[in-house]
Amino acid sequence: MIPVIALIGRPNVGKSTLFNRLTRKKDALVANLHGLTRDRKYGRAKISGCDCICIDTSGIENNTNSLSIAMLTQSRIAIAEATEILFIVDARAGLLPEDIIIAKYLRLSKKIVFLVANKITGLDIEASLVEFWSLGFGRPYPIDASHGYGVLNLMELVLSPWITPVTNKPLGVPYHQVTKKNLAQIPTKFITHQPQNYSKKLTQREQTECLDQIDVAIKIAIVGQPNVGKSTLTNCILGKDRVVVCDVPGTTRDSVYIAMERDSRQYILIDTAGVRPRRKIKEAIEKFSVIQTLKSIENAHLVMLVLDAKKTISDQDMSLLSFILNSGRSLIIILNKSDGLARSERNKIKQMIDSRIGFINYVHIHFISALYGNGIEDVFTSITEAYDCATRRIHTSQLTRIMHQATQEHQPPLIRTRRIKLKYAHAGGHHPLLIVIHGNQVKSTPDCYKRYLVNYFRQSLNLRGIALRLQFKEGNNPYINKSNILSS
Repeated sequence: MIPVIALIGRPNVGKSTLFNRLTRKKDALVANLHGLTRDRKYGRAKISGCDCICIDTSGIENNTNSLSIAMLTQSRIAIAEATEILFIVDARAGLLPEDIIIAKYLRLSKKIVFLVANKITGLDIEASLVEFWSLGFGRPYPIDASHGYGVLNLMELVLSPWITPVTNKPLGVPYHQVTKKNLAQIPTKFITHQPQNYSKKLTQREQTECLDQIDVAIKIAIVGQPNVGKSTLTNCILGKDRVVVCDVPGTTRDSVYIAMERDSRQYILIDTAGVRPRRKIKEAIEKFSVIQTLKSIENAHLVMLVLDAKKTISDQDMSLLSFILNSGRSLIIILNKSDGLARSERNKIKQMIDSRIGFINYVHIHFISALYGNGIEDVFTSITEAYDCATRRIHTSQLTRIMHQATQEHQPPLIRTRRIKLKYAHAGGHHPLLIVIHGNQVKSTPDCYKRYLVNYFRQSLNLRGIALRLQFKEGNNPYINKSNILSS
């Protein structure tokens, strides 16, 4: 069993900083801002050879507004899932009434709790820890998450039931020096990891078979402007209140990765922060939220662009759409809040969208209601189709045949009195689907003919919802050097 460590505390005590320190990533946003984290975030950490799962939670505060209640629910779920809890307090701010309230709730949970005093650098440690003894969790453990002070010792103590020694340290025999002669002198409990033979290399066929056996989870990024229903859609797909939903625009600040399974397929939903026009972004933290959203698009296999069906498609939506297309991700357009719209109104909305984005007629458009769950099944049908198209293995002979059919119907143009010659084509990669075309003078192919080839490949292969790119390569002319010699 992998231990699960939940980071609990009031806002702005350094939970996200410690989370990033443990996971050795920068997935959680960190800033000197009250209540920055709102959704619980999961990450994998490895301490002294022991794997564990860390949960970063929102700060628990004594407020009665809807957003604070939703954040408190997220922390309660994390406490219920955790094996052990790190109760983090601020050594600089001292003991506050919110800490006492959280301590009472943690005692009712009957979980193993470690009291951690963060931000200890520059303070008198013993004097700073005195008042935290009254919380009733024993001696507080001083750390500084931003500098890493005391973090390793703390985690080794927390994970001590799961950490086992590898070698017999009293005998002074390192693991790599264990031989048949001294093996009998070493207790077997100190040799938990058996040596493996790394000399044998896998053949190309064995490597391909291993890759085929890996069940790759489909990463789906849900993006759009603030308050269009991205978090509501995430909860609707999951069938539970996984992320915080509130009427306040900009509720989601982090990009939250959530694993799920549907129809025997693995998915990872990425709920992202809303992207507003640059002129309306005033807070610095919102800039980092937008950066995380753009990174989530690049990390995803497929992007669901969520629009408000009752509003016209804006310039900001077009800007976000342009970034998705340039990143080469598969795309599905979601028109949310479409409940109550008549068929005639939907047709008008679709005509308006087609007038603005008619150049991407290969993308599926779905009218849904994330609040009531209407149309979700059709969305997953399009997701499966787009992912299968993006990962389809296409033989070189098939691509070459389609390319020759395209050149027969419409020949390549002349370049300096010589016609471009396309010899053969083969697949070059996925996400986006890349087709490499070899020939003579192919690098001089005009953009209009490139678009013709892209559309011809897309129609012939029946590719829906995915990006398709062409790469042109031409061989070196073997007579260039000879011509230079003759001319000299």
